[in-house]
Amino acid sequence: MTYCCGILVRDGIVMIGDTRTNAGLDNISTFRKLHLFEEPGKRVMALASAGNLSVSQTVVSLLSEGVVIPETGERRRLADAPTMFEAAQLVGLAVRTVYETDAKLMKDSEINFDVSFLFGGQIEGRRLRLFMIYAAGNFIECTTDTPYLQIGEHKYGKPILDRAVHYESDLYDALKINLISMDSTIRSNLAVGMPIDIAVIRRDALAIELNYRIMPGEPYFTDLRERWSAALREAHIAIPSPPYATSPIETASIPEPIDAAPPRTGAHANAANMQLTAGQPAAKVLQQQNLKP
Repeated sequence: MTYCCGILVRDGIVMIGDTRTNAGLDNISTFRKLHLFEEPGKRVMALASAGNLSVSQTVVSLLSEGVVIPETGERRRLADAPTMFEAAQLVGLAVRTVYETDAKLMKDSEINFDVSFLFGGQIEGRRLRLFMIYAAGNFIECTTDTPYLQIGEHKYGKPILDRAVHYESDLYDALKINLISMDSTIRSNLAVGMPIDIAVIRRDALAIELNYRIMPGEPYFTDLRERWSAALREAHIAIPSPPYATSPIETASIPEPIDAAPPRTGAHANAANMQLTAGQPAAKVLQQQNLKP
């Protein structure tokens, strides 16, 4: 399993990804999932992947060496894309190209074609953009309303993003929130683990401002994890206990059951009443029925 997250704020993009891959509990390895493409002063892009490692690595190689355009037969690389939108389309085309060559063979081997990408960056003269690309090659774009995208094991790290990040956040505050999101995921899912790769792209800089790998025991991340855990414990303690146990419990009255059966007459009625009043003296039963013995 994997966890990658991209945050788009006014000042730039923060991308983060873990490096743990596994093919079973006893086959765990470390692979880089955050890939950077840079031509300083002209373009800068970051691509994070989740899913089947062989598929994602093939897609990255195609984007570097060239994807064949079906209509023209020419090869096009990420470095050739004039806009970020066309670059995202090229990533989607690379995914579909791998699907066409590998999907059937993978299915025959009972392997799912499972891959997704976060793709963000900026090209000279164009705006900064962030996309999420699906296994079908289609994609969505990050917006200022929800300025982050996630792939992989995203549920554990989502609450802090929903509560803390917004488009006007400081760029390195966004990095801090992203690291807390990663820590929450690592604590709750053993399939996500260190080292952690991070990249920071500042708007209009057209260069990677920060490309850094956090190793186990790294001082800042260790301190962040401890501080966040302590802050959560303090917040939990500071919140008053629920008052429900000491409050009177209001219960709704239960209506009497309604017998929908029609009234019985004659001998059948007497027999039924005898059954319903079984155990009572016969005289009392007859008295209740206004009959004489």
